[in-house]
Amino acid sequence: MNEDEVEYILEQAGNVRDRAIISLFVDSGIRLNELVNIKPDDIDWESQTVTIMGKGSKQRKAPFGKRTADLITEYFRGIKVKKVSLKKYINIWGMKRRGIMIMLYRLHKQTGLPSNPHTFRRTFASNLHRHGLDVEHIMRLGGWESLDMVLRYTRSVKFEESLKVYRELESMG
Repeated sequence: MNEDEVEYILEQAGNVRDRAIISLFVDSGIRLNELVNIKPDDIDWESQTVTIMGKGSKQRKAPFGKRTADLITEYFRGIKVKKVSLKKYINIWGMKRRGIMIMLYRLHKQTGLPSNPHTFRRTFASNLHRHGLDVEHIMRLGGWESLDMVLRYTRSVKFEESLKVYRELESMG
């Protein structure tokens, strides 16, 4: 997905929680199981990272940006207004895996755009590559074990997009 498509999906999402989930998927490239297990203490607001239990029961950190931080903060405020404790929930979202998949399926039907964790993971890798990040750094940020997977995910980046990044780097000196 390109950035305009991501923005469109975020606009169409039903509520702040759903927008926060989608934004975190796109910003961090985390897998569904990783997202489902996030607890309040896993979020490091200062470094804008979330500590997750990755594939193979390996703990790792995943980054997120300002938009995601703002959406999660807004979502947390809404929960506190309702006087619901986050500790009551199985995770910060108050949803199980199936609930998140149903929300994404409905969003896909509504927008006609692919809305699933795997697509958001590919989008994460491709967007970083479009912005000039090398595949080794993308591999580390996304928690991949091999460069082969990252290369597979970033194949969708076109020559013209790579040339644009090249020109931007060239103009910096």
